[in-house]
Amino acid sequence: MTPWVKRLLAANIIVFFIQQTVPGVTNAFAFVPAWIFIRPWTLVTYMFLHGGIMHIAFNMIVLFFFGPRVEQRLGSNRFITLYFIAGISGALLSFLLAPQAAIIGASAAVFGVEMAFAKYWPRELIYIWGVLPIQAIWLIALTVAYSIWSGMNGSTSGVADFAHLGGIAGGFLYLWWVDRHYGARKFRAKAVPKAPMGKVLEWKRVDPNSIHELNRDEVNRILDKISAEGVGSLTPEERVFLSNFVPPDDRVPPVS
Repeated sequence: MTPWVKRLLAANIIVFFIQQTVPGVTNAFAFVPAWIFIRPWTLVTYMFLHGGIMHIAFNMIVLFFFGPRVEQRLGSNRFITLYFIAGISGALLSFLLAPQAAIIGASAAVFGVEMAFAKYWPRELIYIWGVLPIQAIWLIALTVAYSIWSGMNGSTSGVADFAHLGGIAGGFLYLWWVDRHYGARKFRAKAVPKAPMGKVLEWKRVDPNSIHELNRDEVNRILDKISAEGVGSLTPEERVFLSNFVPPDDRVPPVS
């Protein structure tokens, strides 16, 4: 778990509890496009409201699984900026294309995070309902296609399709801006500290079975890369990531 993912999970759960116990909170802080100039703060507050247990559960599960790797990749400051830009972009596109529909939920912001995951790990397999495998890039493509189709047909299911599209578009434009203004080399240098090579050289002591499943696939990928190409082939990001899972050396040092 990374810092902002933990904070966002906690904030959404706390606000959902308040919704269940304090009458009028949902109506007061939901985003109503027609009232955008009267209640501009709802461009942000609507992201922390949810319409039911399944609604918040879906959004928080997606944030839990995609958020930590995206935050590690971007750095915490850029991650939280991405999150809010995606959420606000979702509200703005709803304002333009569905001005009569009030919206609540973190979906637009979460879809921005999911889009970032697909950008950096496009071929990563995602298992829908834990069963159906699909590459991250195709999951986003299908989400965009379905949201356009559903939105154009009136969003009869009650889902804020244009907010989803706005979140994906806003997140994409923000990451495009970051890449354009900072460049990959400078961008990574700021986000990733140097990892001591000595610790990475002890990669054989890493036990993937003891690692949480959220990180296990990435650790296995890096270990496979070392086996095929050697430790010198690792990027600075990969060295930092792997060094977190090298267990401490409990051997007693020799007495001089």
